[in-house]
Amino acid sequence: MNEVEVSIPASTTNLGPGFDALGLALRLHNRMRLRPASGPVNVEVTGEGAGTLEAGAENLVYQAVRRLYREVGQEAPGLEIRLENAIPVSRGLGSSSTAIVGGLVGANALLGEPLDREQVLALAVEMEGHPDNVTPALLGGFQVTSLTDEGLIHLRIPPPAGLRAVVCIPDIAVSTAAARSVLPSAYSRGDAVFNLCRASLLVAALLTGETAVLRAAMQDRIHQPYRAALVPGFEAALQGALDAGAAGACLSGSGSTMLALTTGDEAAIGAAMVAAVVQAGAGARWLALDVDEDGAVVTVMR
Repeated sequence: MNEVEVSIPASTTNLGPGFDALGLALRLHNRMRLRPASGPVNVEVTGEGAGTLEAGAENLVYQAVRRLYREVGQEAPGLEIRLENAIPVSRGLGSSSTAIVGGLVGANALLGEPLDREQVLALAVEMEGHPDNVTPALLGGFQVTSLTDEGLIHLRIPPPAGLRAVVCIPDIAVSTAAARSVLPSAYSRGDAVFNLCRASLLVAALLTGETAVLRAAMQDRIHQPYRAALVPGFEAALQGALDAGAAGACLSGSGSTMLALTTGDEAAIGAAMVAAVVQAGAGARWLALDVDEDGAVVTVMR
């Protein structure tokens, strides 16, 4: 049986108003190697999450491996798993999705590809619970997703040429569970209509290249107002990004990372966002990232 290597991109979701529906893959990657072993599962982690992520069979990567093996009616073998993580944990950049997608794709490759990408995606959605992160992590690009009675529907749309993401990553973790716990159980009709209009405008702006409307299109009333208190300097950081020339700005996923889309001065935007977080009493760093068009890439090592 062969050793496999998988590279999986980060992902940002929601993009403001597209709650649990919109996702975008970014060129920041976690890489993993999976090699069958006769002994127990051993997970070695370097980079982000080293010293905190599980080192044995409870690691999420191996949980995904085991899920795929079970899907094809086999028992997962012992594995040596090496994780080289560049994506921060619990920051709204899809680190858990990379573990799920990487484990599933790697296991599928070890077995000789018994499942196609849509079947792998269905398992990833089952494990993650929602499709907006795992779909771009697996398939790349900008993805519009919807869970229906017939299953997942996902459509890929090309982002405007030259559009890049600037992400501001505070030194504060925000778990998805905590970020969901602060959301209300019901919304007003006005807030629902507001988000429907903004999400529709956002997709239209990306399809037509009308980036000038992203400032309005990336506004949200469904999740960001409630999660703002979890992120130091949140409102000031978004405003700073816009003042520095960003086309639009929002919370990345459930946070704490904030994201700006731009074709302009990335350094000025990143510096403005970091300054707002620092002013609020926390540390932060920024990165400028391209859209990742490839998704998960697997290489069989012979």
